[in-house]
Amino acid sequence: MSDDVAPKLELPLVLIGPMGAGKSRVGARLAASAGVPFVDTDARIEERHGPIEEIFERDGEIAFRRIEREVVAEALAERAVVSLGGGAVLDLDTRADLGDVAVVWLTVSAEAVAPRLVGGNRPLLASGGLERWKAIQAEREPVYAALADLEIDTSRRSVGRIVEQITERFGGTR
Repeated sequence: MSDDVAPKLELPLVLIGPMGAGKSRVGARLAASAGVPFVDTDARIEERHGPIEEIFERDGEIAFRRIEREVVAEALAERAVVSLGGGAVLDLDTRADLGDVAVVWLTVSAEAVAPRLVGGNRPLLASGGLERWKAIQAEREPVYAALADLEIDTSRRSVGRIVEQITERFGGTR
């Protein structure tokens, strides 16, 4: 896409929210529409260290969060659309870093997320399923809310419409 056609975005632009909210799908489409790179921090972790569920099983959540923090810090230094894993915002250094960038919180209802979580390899949902998702979401919601510059519910919106809303809010250059 040429610079004349691609919308400009404040970069980095970061997507946060719970598992299953659509951060990866929305982020990929947003980056493509703006002609900028897309970084999915969970995918980057898996490229370098193997499947996240294996990291959890082998090394535990604390070790995973340490790896995640390194990858997130690196991604936030890039001029890209960045999708963070649902729990990345638990790190205080990550929260501080997010204070200087555009942050979009993607929310989703429990009813809409249930079919999205089927068959996934999400270590924190291994026991507890949707009830566990609700508990994690409730625990993290105040953090997401405090960090967000824009909140969008993905439950019933198309990816295209979500991308339009983000572009409308964060168009321009920084």
